[in-house]
Amino acid sequence: MSIGVVIPCYNEGDVIESTLKAIKDTGIFDNIVVIDDGSGDDTFEKSSGMDVKCIRLKKNSGKGNAVRMGLKSINTDIIVLIDGDVGNTAGEISKVIKPVASGQADVAIASFPKTNKKGGFGLVKGLTRWGLKMLTGQVIGSALSGQRAYKREVLNNLWIPDGYGMEFAMTAETLKMGYAIAEVEVNMTHKVTGRSFKDFIHRGRQFKDILKTIILEAAR
Repeated sequence: MSIGVVIPCYNEGDVIESTLKAIKDTGIFDNIVVIDDGSGDDTFEKSSGMDVKCIRLKKNSGKGNAVRMGLKSINTDIIVLIDGDVGNTAGEISKVIKPVASGQADVAIASFPKTNKKGGFGLVKGLTRWGLKMLTGQVIGSALSGQRAYKREVLNNLWIPDGYGMEFAMTAETLKMGYAIAEVEVNMTHKVTGRSFKDFIHRGRQFKDILKTIILEAAR
């Protein structure tokens, strides 16, 4: 059984090397593909020095587009998605792969531990729970997590939109098509948004994109 990983990145030059080292140290991946989504820093240069396949997009087009480009470059039985900012905790993804590799689930999603950092006011998470319940009758607590493992045939059937609604859409599509999802607790960390003006702007865009995705998903 072959396993590949797609890593969409945007301005992750400060952490991409530790992410890739942790992924490589697991020894379980047959293919590792980094998609640099038009970064303005040295993400591509640092990734290229890690002996993995790197694709550089000319401009920042969004995570969904980066993932779609990555999927075109990989053909394994199991495909894993990992964000570029998880650093040396990326090795925890091996826990997420197990339910899919053993046939217990078609898709597995990493469930991160709670952080002590004060974030938003739960509006994005609340919208996500409501949207999933309305569309599928189910709720997945880690629906917005970017760390996932898929059977190849599942990904072949999923709608992967642009913007911050990507993970929501992929989760909703998976449930609507009757595939089994496992949520796996991991000791992963990544960059967490706080309560700065920039962070609230980010959450506003995320809320808008997820709402748009819910409307589009309901019409599909």
